[in-house]
Amino acid sequence: MRTVLGSATASIAAVQIAGLDHVVLRVADLERSTVFYRDVLDCQVEKWQPELGLLQLRAGSALIDLITLDGRLGREGGAGPSREGRNLDHFCLRLARFDEAALRAHLAAHGVQAGQTVDRYGAEGYGASIYIQDPDGNTVELKAPPNRT
Repeated sequence: MRTVLGSATASIAAVQIAGLDHVVLRVADLERSTVFYRDVLDCQVEKWQPELGLLQLRAGSALIDLITLDGRLGREGGAGPSREGRNLDHFCLRLARFDEAALRAHLAAHGVQAGQTVDRYGAEGYGASIYIQDPDGNTVELKAPPNRT
């Protein structure tokens, strides 16, 4: 019997995760969320699939997928995001560089309140990070390159 913190077995070697491919968020207002991810976080619009109500934005090597609540995929998820029913706890975007003053000024210019900077552990080790909220209340962690492992 394996425990949660137990060692990996040989069967696990068949699964080798290279990185985060995409995150799918159900959004109440596609335009508002597009502006946030495109203008505030500098994600580039990559693909729009209207038959699914799916907008895909490039976030480094990964995608952030936004699905409308009234689109085919969005209707399958039940009630929309709110304080009572969130889509997820948070997801983390690893930044290529972390100039805290410039980042905070940029976020403030877009009306985004940033949490305190905290040294948190992530996929590459410890590094500074800041939590923000997207327009639908999803928590986005903005993480610096690692400062220690």
